[in-house]
Amino acid sequence: MGAGHDHGGQALRAGERHRSRLWWALGLLAAFMLVEAVAALMTGSLALLSDAGHMFTDVLGIGMALAAITAAGRAATDSQRTFGLYRLEVLAALGNALLLTGVAIYVLIEALRRFSDPPDVPAGAMLVVAVGGLIVNIVAFLMLRSGAKESINVRGAYLEVVGDLLGSVGVIIAAGIIAVTGWSYADPIVAVIVALMILPRTFALGRSAVRILVQAAPKHLDVAVVRDRLAAVPGVCDVHDLHVWTLTSGMDVASAHLSLEPAAELGAVLATARETLHEEFDIDHATLQVEPVTAGGSCTPAGW
Repeated sequence: MGAGHDHGGQALRAGERHRSRLWWALGLLAAFMLVEAVAALMTGSLALLSDAGHMFTDVLGIGMALAAITAAGRAATDSQRTFGLYRLEVLAALGNALLLTGVAIYVLIEALRRFSDPPDVPAGAMLVVAVGGLIVNIVAFLMLRSGAKESINVRGAYLEVVGDLLGSVGVIIAAGIIAVTGWSYADPIVAVIVALMILPRTFALGRSAVRILVQAAPKHLDVAVVRDRLAAVPGVCDVHDLHVWTLTSGMDVASAHLSLEPAAELGAVLATARETLHEEFDIDHATLQVEPVTAGGSCTPAGW
């Protein structure tokens, strides 16, 4: 018996709320990516070309996020997909994490190559374009910051922007050092620092996405506490087959079997259990199966 009715179909996904900001960020980053790529080709700057490539991953990552949100929304009316395609948002976040990892590894390899033969870089042009990239990334960063707290999918796009923002700062620092001292090793050193700053955030995003995909209990919930609170509902003598997992960002769900005492009132038990899950654990979609115990039976926990 379902408790909470059709909350999954009615809930407004966190990613959907930030769709317009994702579109704005996508447009800004795509436009400047082309500017940076052209500038890199005209100046022969490998640093700018690498930064343009990093910005391309931003554009691709945000595009993946938008595609997942759009597909999930369209699938919501498909009767064969009873939970829609909410998990596409999580898959997009995992894809972004893998993409960022690849970029960081590439930067590290390229930086090591430059240590043996640092190229001459036109510091002036490098500095001007990098400052422009920093401004664009700051604007995109501010657009996506609030959504990153609610949606793992938006968080993936947000981390893409953070990574590129750090990259722009690194290019500016390297350009300044090269312009003042002519020390070409500044470029690969800054590149290594930026890559090492990106990787921990990427791993954290990947872990969050995998945790959802393997249907582990939400990190902030203690399943034992959820079981104890349901067992404390008047009329419930046992709770078993309890499962708590995250469908997508902001949507935790649960299912459980409740064994009831002979005199328990079914409606009152379900209402109280539903209220407990909502108020104490922020779980609005729960499927609760009740198993009344007959008058001659015993109210003992199930053995599995």
